[in-house]
Amino acid sequence: MSEIIFLNKVFISGQEAAYMQQAIEGSKTGGVLSGDGSFTHQVSRFLEKRLNAHKVLLTHSCTAALEMAAILADIQPGDEVIMPSYTFVSTANAFVLRGGVPVFIDVKPDSLNMDESLIEAAITDKTKAIVPVHYAGAPCEMDTIMEIAAQYGLLVIEDAAQGIYSTYKGRALGTIGDFGCFSFHETKNIVCGEGGALLINREEFAARAEIVREKGTDRSAFMRGDAKKYTWQDVGSSYLPSDMSAAFLLAQLEKGEEITQQRRKAWELYDQRFRGSNHIQVPSYGPETVINGHIYFGLLHEASERKAFIDEMRRGGVQTLSHYVPLHSSPAGSRYCRVSGSMEHTESCAARLVRFPMFCGVESSVDMIADLALKILSNSTPSTHAESGQLTV
Repeated sequence: MSEIIFLNKVFISGQEAAYMQQAIEGSKTGGVLSGDGSFTHQVSRFLEKRLNAHKVLLTHSCTAALEMAAILADIQPGDEVIMPSYTFVSTANAFVLRGGVPVFIDVKPDSLNMDESLIEAAITDKTKAIVPVHYAGAPCEMDTIMEIAAQYGLLVIEDAAQGIYSTYKGRALGTIGDFGCFSFHETKNIVCGEGGALLINREEFAARAEIVREKGTDRSAFMRGDAKKYTWQDVGSSYLPSDMSAAFLLAQLEKGEEITQQRRKAWELYDQRFRGSNHIQVPSYGPETVINGHIYFGLLHEASERKAFIDEMRRGGVQTLSHYVPLHSSPAGSRYCRVSGSMEHTESCAARLVRFPMFCGVESSVDMIADLALKILSNSTPSTHAESGQLTV
């Protein structure tokens, strides 16, 4: 068997090492390698300009960005936060750590994003915020979500961990709600190993965000010369990345458009091959959506097919994987969270979902991957299943 095609492969621009060396050399002449060095500020300004964001603060992870958002939202014990169950554990953990209660609603089977039509039924007098998760980098229905939030006086915290450079009606994901949270983990499109960012989209949160990020101190103001000494002002933690990480990230962002275009091309090639197939259902997004090609997934017709399919793909030289175990079905989910309504689509889709390899350069292998997948499925799936490979609500 030839070398396996893995699910993910990190794109390297070629400038990462040079920028990191610059950070090292700068530290010898007064620069810093810790948080908020020169490269950290360059990346923040880059993202603010590129995304048209009010303020961007780099963090050491998207988990850290979500935890900061929970503090800034003033989540108190018993406060409820509406979110999908089909997401990474950090989405819920950030609020549970503040004593909040995640309230799970079902997803839509065409996108696996939260079903915005279920939000109002989940709202109680304890509800404090809505957390849309832009699964696979595809936007949730943000207009409706923002309208509901305004009607009930709720905050909106976008979990855009997978969503950098995707847009909804021309607006960058992460810039629509009150806060946006990005990930630069090595599995994402643009990476620095571990990293993230918090986007603050309302001015009244900006000053406190700096304090929370700096262990609860006003050190950022002190470093700008706005305070004579820095002192403990608020709750907080060490949410800063090192400047070495930011140096690596700047090199990635400078190639961000190229990375995004290549991944979009790969996504479209997969879609051309799978859409319309009787053997697999594929995602469908509205015309107002521009995706970043983060994940290409399909749903098998039966959960019982998945293990055999993944095993056969592996034997054919291609790594395919499932994704999240829904949080409401986990031990911690049952202890700390509650469910609003049916989880029918969440449970069904989670049991049938398969992700295909997605990275810059996979384009040349898409036909081989699709041929192998369709061959395996045609030998195991009755042709009487679906007449179209498009998911519908």
